[in-house]
Amino acid sequence: MLLIYFWGAIYYLETIFRVMCTGKVIGPGLFYSLIFAAPIAILCYLICSAFKESKRNTVGLILVGAISVIFISQFIYFKIFRMFYSLYSAANAGQIFEFWEIIVMKVRNNFLGVALMTVPFILMILFRKKLRSFKVIKTKERVYLGGGLVICQILAICSLSFAGKEIYTPYDLYFQHSYPVVAAEKLGLMTTLRLEAKRMLFNWSPALSETSQEVTLIKDDTAEEALSTDVINEVSKEVNEDKEYNVLNIDFDKLINEAESEDMINMHTYFKNAEPSAKNEYTGKYKGYNLITITAEGFSPYAIREDLTPTLYKLYKEGYQFTNFYTPLWELSTSDGEYAICTGQIPKSGIWSMEASADNAMPFSLGNQLKDLGYTTRAFHNHDFDYYRRDLSHPNLGYTYEAKGLGLDITDTWPESDIEMMDETVSKYVNSEPFHAYYMTVSGHMNYSFRENAMSEKNEELVADLDLSEEAKAYLACQIELDRAVESLLDQLEAAGVLDRTLIMITPDHYPYGLNNEYISELAGKSVDEDFGIYKTTLLLYTPNMTPVVVDKPCSSLDILPTLSNLMGINYDSRLFVGRDIFSDSDPLVMLYSRNFITDKGRYNALTNEFIEAPGADVDEEYVRDMIDKVDAKFYYSAKVLEEDYYHYILSALK
Repeated sequence: MLLIYFWGAIYYLETIFRVMCTGKVIGPGLFYSLIFAAPIAILCYLICSAFKESKRNTVGLILVGAISVIFISQFIYFKIFRMFYSLYSAANAGQIFEFWEIIVMKVRNNFLGVALMTVPFILMILFRKKLRSFKVIKTKERVYLGGGLVICQILAICSLSFAGKEIYTPYDLYFQHSYPVVAAEKLGLMTTLRLEAKRMLFNWSPALSETSQEVTLIKDDTAEEALSTDVINEVSKEVNEDKEYNVLNIDFDKLINEAESEDMINMHTYFKNAEPSAKNEYTGKYKGYNLITITAEGFSPYAIREDLTPTLYKLYKEGYQFTNFYTPLWELSTSDGEYAICTGQIPKSGIWSMEASADNAMPFSLGNQLKDLGYTTRAFHNHDFDYYRRDLSHPNLGYTYEAKGLGLDITDTWPESDIEMMDETVSKYVNSEPFHAYYMTVSGHMNYSFRENAMSEKNEELVADLDLSEEAKAYLACQIELDRAVESLLDQLEAAGVLDRTLIMITPDHYPYGLNNEYISELAGKSVDEDFGIYKTTLLLYTPNMTPVVVDKPCSSLDILPTLSNLMGINYDSRLFVGRDIFSDSDPLVMLYSRNFITDKGRYNALTNEFIEAPGADVDEEYVRDMIDKVDAKFYYSAKVLEEDYYHYILSALK
């Protein structure tokens, strides 16, 4: 009876969890979560059987309670961050609990789901007498049960191929790709967590293989999402003759000959043969300029309004206007967003990539590159200094790092004020040219509520008359704080006489996932799709008195580091980055966490295996399959760069 109860309880939790997170009842998860629940149930039963009869019910109750807590905590985390927390993040749960007010609100708003997930635990308490008594299990029977566990697991694994082996099928998610949100839907949460634990323990990376799957091609004649590259291509064609490339003199042959593993040989060969980006008329355009880069919490194009955020509006209208810029939402939201921006690499799934990079050589970060050129390099953050262990990662990126609790005296509110940070920090470097300052802001952080967000409350009167929902108005109100902070920055730079020789970049860490799609669509004034459109955002790149430039080329946050390196005239090797210099003639490629991608010829949805052609484009399946393989390789080798401390090898091979 207890064994059946364990099985039913786990399957029930998997089903409720899937419905509450995805809204889907029917699908592969209905079958696979059932069969993968069987070995877990047997394991729980075996654990109980190891205790005396008087303790078995208590142990069983603890097991069901622990499993319920896992489901509930992942459910609430998903409702906050649109992702599931990794086991690596669970070990750092103390930082997450700083957001206890948000957690309480999400529990309140999703009480039905939480209540339903407590049912197995409550039922076990109510019917503990009926579940308590079972005969003493002998060693021989335990062996049989253990064998049954193994057989159930083998049968479950063998059944994975029933649904095919294409990307994001149950088979692919089990053996090949890591995408926890989809894996939990199709395999079940418990199986997803077990796979993650195994992969983390054995430092797993998927094997690369060429795709042979059929792709559905769809014509899209709507002009709204046309992916033009005319502006940049006109610039690039002027330098097509006698091209120079952004490459360094790296002795890859030496690295290949000295490699001690096949993985390293493959890495060296891949980067040796990677296509470099060409230098162009923007190369070195801002050489010798000061550089200020800002990763703005929850920033989006909806926050750029002439009436509410005139400074941000000025930077957009008078600077470079990137009309097809995307910022993916990675697994670890803000920290992974920073990692992509600061390294030009895709964050590795299952770990804190930025923290992990603290132990690696990071010579191509802007902080280290510009410090080597004699720049003063500073980094600032107006929340806790050790959050996401920035106190370890950012000094390794080449910055003298200060944050709340480490050199900055910031008022203790939630979220903290970006204006305070600018008012306190600019004087620390403005008289030390040339300088490069990096900021990670926090005023735009969720929750978007006038009662739970100090910055929204501070600026409430400025949005009171808008015909918008409270959530949308609260979002704009806290982004006003960013606008005023940037205004303060510009005023201080101008007062110091350095504004006209300073390049300023502002980009979001991720879209404002604290708003559901309804409110985002309200701010956008149109329905925003959740496969591509929700990640479409803006990149502000500005220096005073420039001629505005419209950039229609598809690009993303991964392209920021190589683009700025090119603009600043830094010697770097474009082959080593996943991103590309936006101003080069390299083919555009935007990659999202889901492995959806966008090129100048259209966009590919990995979950539906459909390629939607851009207006006027004409592609075949071979092109799409080649791009799928290219994206897979970029994910794979980007993770390897972090795993293997790859730049350490590169430094040893520079001629």
